[in-house]
This record gives sequence, structure tokens and C-alpha cells, in this order.
Amino acid sequence: MVRFVTASVSEKQGRPENQDALGQVAGDGWGAWVVADGLGGHHGGGEAARLAVDAVLNSLKSRPGCSPEAVHAHLEAAQKAVLARQRLSLELRDMRTTVVLVLADHTTAVAGHLGDSRFYHFRRGQVIFRTKDHSVAQALVNAGELSPAKLRDHEDRHRLLRALGAEEDFRPAISEPRELMVGDALLLCTDGFWGQLMDPELETALRGAATPQEWLSRLMLKIKSQTTSEADNCTAIGIFLEDDQESSRV
Repeated sequence: MVRFVTASVSEKQGRPENQDALGQVAGDGWGAWVVADGLGGHHGGGEAARLAVDAVLNSLKSRPGCSPEAVHAHLEAAQKAVLARQRLSLELRDMRTTVVLVLADHTTAVAGHLGDSRFYHFRRGQVIFRTKDHSVAQALVNAGELSPAKLRDHEDRHRLLRALGAEEDFRPAISEPRELMVGDALLLCTDGFWGQLMDPELETALRGAATPQEWLSRLMLKIKSQTTSEADNCTAIGIFLEDDQESSRV
């Protein structure tokens, strides 16, 4: 039987406030993790992120389980919560947030997202899957007009094509169920986290880490060593899949 061991981090870097939010919940044989990043260019971004996370967690109470349909339903609940808040205040009518949600049971995981908060799946210390951002820069990569290695530094990396809070454009990307194995690791994070780390750095830190907390701590040390006064907030959730009997990792 698989056991989910989780750690998280959320730190303000060079921004006036941390507009990120995160949450998690565990049930009988399943787990759920969510990260949101309020858009700083829109008033109320931090509130939108918190609303999204809270709405997902509340939705999970009435619909546990791991399926693409469940992921869609929870993200739709988050969308409705943000839109409802927008209607109560003219100042918040443009509030937006990215979001990434992962549901998992003992054998599979399903991810859904809007924006550029990401989900990574690692096996034997290597990235075997990650979500694709809803950004102009990622669209250029998809079209073969930009090298993936240059995405982080592209001037249009922060121009998002999808986010929670756009009333007529709710199009979450939802993965097919992914097989899980003991020894796998999962990562959910905002762009302030992954934007300062290349995949090999994520992998190197993972291979030497005994716990998800150690993994995230190593990555945060790397981020802080190169943080500037304008660096974005960093938020991440790391999950190790361990054997319930042996707690061993591949």
C-alpha cells in the first residue's frame, strides 16, 4: 500500500506580499493537493488564490476520488467561487489566479491546471511528466518557434492565456490518469519556484533527499542563492510515495 508523505513551502521573495496559496487534504486511500498563484497585475490576486484553494478543498468534501471528471468539478467550483467574489466588488472584477490541482489514490494520479503553476511527476530521480503552461512563451514552444530551454527567460513567459476568473474562458487542462509507483515523487509549484530551477536541478536535489521536506529545502537554498530584489513568491508542495510497510524509495 502506498503512503503519501508531503511537505510544503511558501515564502515571500522580493514582492510586497505573498499572493500564493496552497492546501491539501487526505481521505481513505486518496490525497489531494492544490497550489494557486494570484496574478499580481490584477487587484485581488491574493484573494483569488485563497478563494480558489478553499473552494477546491470544500468541493473535495462532497466528491472524493481520483478521476479527470473529479478534477474538472473541483476546478469548476474554484472558478465559481472567484466569479462570485468578483460580482460583489467592482474593484475585484478582474481578479485572477493560476491553479494546479492533483488528485491521487494508491495507483493513479490526475492533474489539472490553468495558467503557469505546474505539476511534475518524477520516477527514479527523473522528470517523466510535467504540465505545459498556458502562456505565450509555452505556445511558442509548442509551435516549435522557441526552444524549451529558453522559455524561462522569454519576455512573454508571464503573459498568460488562461487563468481562473475569466468568466467566458474556463478551459482547464486535465491529464489522463497517470500510473503511480512506490518511489515516485510529485511536485506542485508556482512559477516563482520553477522559474529559477532547471529540470536537472530539480532532479539532483531529489536524488539526494530522504524526505520531501529535505528536497524542498535544498531547492529553496538554490533559489535564495540567486534571488533578486524583484523575485516572485515561491510556493511548492512535494510528495513522496512510500511503501506503507517499509517506507522505502527507489
